[in-house]
Amino acid sequence: MDSKISVCDAPAPTNGNVGCPPKGVVSAIQTSVSPSVIASCEATLGRHLARRLVQIGVADVFSVPGDFNLTLLDHLIAEPGLNLIGCCNELNAGYAADGYARSRGVGACVVTFTVGGLSVLNAIAGAYSENLPLICIVGGPNSNDYGTNRVLHHTIGLPDFSQEFRCFQTVTCYQAVVNNLEDAHEQIDTAISTSLKESKPVYISISCNLPAIPHPTFSREPVPFFLGPKVSNQMGLEAAVSAAAAFLNKAVKPVMVGGPKLRVAKACEAFVELADSCGYPVAVMPSAKGLVPECHSRFIGTYWGAVSTAFCAEIVESADAYIFAGPIFNDYSSVGYSLLLKKDKAIVVQPDRVVIANGPAFGCVLMKDFLKALSKRLRCNTTAYENYHRIFVPEGQPLRADPKEPLRVNVLFQHIQKMLSGETAVIAETGDSWFNCQKLKLPTGCGFEFQMQYGSIGWSVGATLGYAQAVPDKRVIACIGDGSFQVTAQDVSTMIRNGQKSIIFLINNGGYTIEVEIHDGPYNVIKNWNYTGLVDAIHNGEGKCWTTKVLCEEDLINAIETATGSKKDSFCFIEVIVHKDDTSKELLEWGSRVSAANSRPPNPQ
Repeated sequence: MDSKISVCDAPAPTNGNVGCPPKGVVSAIQTSVSPSVIASCEATLGRHLARRLVQIGVADVFSVPGDFNLTLLDHLIAEPGLNLIGCCNELNAGYAADGYARSRGVGACVVTFTVGGLSVLNAIAGAYSENLPLICIVGGPNSNDYGTNRVLHHTIGLPDFSQEFRCFQTVTCYQAVVNNLEDAHEQIDTAISTSLKESKPVYISISCNLPAIPHPTFSREPVPFFLGPKVSNQMGLEAAVSAAAAFLNKAVKPVMVGGPKLRVAKACEAFVELADSCGYPVAVMPSAKGLVPECHSRFIGTYWGAVSTAFCAEIVESADAYIFAGPIFNDYSSVGYSLLLKKDKAIVVQPDRVVIANGPAFGCVLMKDFLKALSKRLRCNTTAYENYHRIFVPEGQPLRADPKEPLRVNVLFQHIQKMLSGETAVIAETGDSWFNCQKLKLPTGCGFEFQMQYGSIGWSVGATLGYAQAVPDKRVIACIGDGSFQVTAQDVSTMIRNGQKSIIFLINNGGYTIEVEIHDGPYNVIKNWNYTGLVDAIHNGEGKCWTTKVLCEEDLINAIETATGSKKDSFCFIEVIVHKDDTSKELLEWGSRVSAANSRPPNPQ
């Protein structure tokens, strides 16, 4: 049976499913559609692209204008239901599309040829690493210039226009260069549908002279996409479930751990269904935080090796069987390859493949189907959770601060915890915020995002912009270090301009603290800025913006009361001054282990 991506109302997501498109954007099969005829003046390439974006659930496109994309932007603006968000630079436009895709299920950005394309490239690579559907649209050269020996501006001075295209080949799953109208319809539709099917970014270059030209292929409303859903090989599924059930049912104290690929596999609900039925303790890998409800009765926290939630690693690593659903084991998630796991005890479930210990592997088996079927075949076994319950000791509270004592980071996050609800979402920047935000307990419906695989500092500013634009009913709380903020600070301007009400906690500790703990040096110390003064200057009296500087717990309490009270409808920027050596204990441990992994000597030749 086929699925159809079709035109529907696209409200802000209300289903609470982190990383899933809102209900009403991606729909199941519907009745047949008779596409209406479009007036010839609107039957253009630009309007077709705009209609397609609206169809798949994109209501906001993040852009930076340039001479090669200006006509295209005119046609995107003209489309009802499509809002153009002008960003300060292409990198942030890409990061914003990334954040938008995490909430809406798909995002889009528009930049100009080469100077814009190569600038947004880093953000597209990050989206690729995180398995996010993202439509990257580039305004390209005039179609008449292809195949000539002309040298154009915005290039490196060679008559070869393929440099940008070649760069995008490695960080997108499909590339379309549209320089004639005859196959433009097919190329655009193939690119967009491929992005949705593969859950990866795609690249679409459109010649600057084509968007406004009517063409017969655009004379009717686009027929909604039919995307044939992936299906499991039923014999393989049955064999995989039988083997896994036999493996797990003979275990004494099995556990289950969710990984980040639960999102791309659309298997979050199936994972919870399995957890409900099997009785195993439930943990998540750090990059899967927010994909599994932390209110689950047997949730034991984040499994991150030596820097796991208290008592979580002990239960996972002492288990005699573990099922990992959608894991990514890299040097960061494995804490410098120091996880105490054994392959012969593990069932690893990837989006379309199951591997059981040192034994059989089963391809063409979808994670969602496998987890649902397995939930009906496992005996309930609560032994490991009972062990956890016996050894668990509730975590303590930070030491009480003296009056006007300089603020400590653990006190800061104690107060951030109290701010969380189903109407909030947390964005954690690369750095110590990774570790402090992992310790936050997420209420039902509270979003959580961070970029662990790619780990590009500065990502969170653009991602906060995009996520908040996608979910205007949630208040985004972003925790950003001063070093990261300096990379992408400009698009605070775009947040204010678009009336967003996010809260940014700017943690000012004078440098790149995460890098200090991996390998220290003078390059990790940065020039201090007057961050609140900078944001005030960006605000410039236009829009709703409130800033403050926090030095102690009393200041913090007052700041949070104001941000959630009289300034609840404003963008709020709270600069928090902390000591340069005030880090989480997890960062200290993680940094030393990653440093050891980085500094391994060459193998003998």
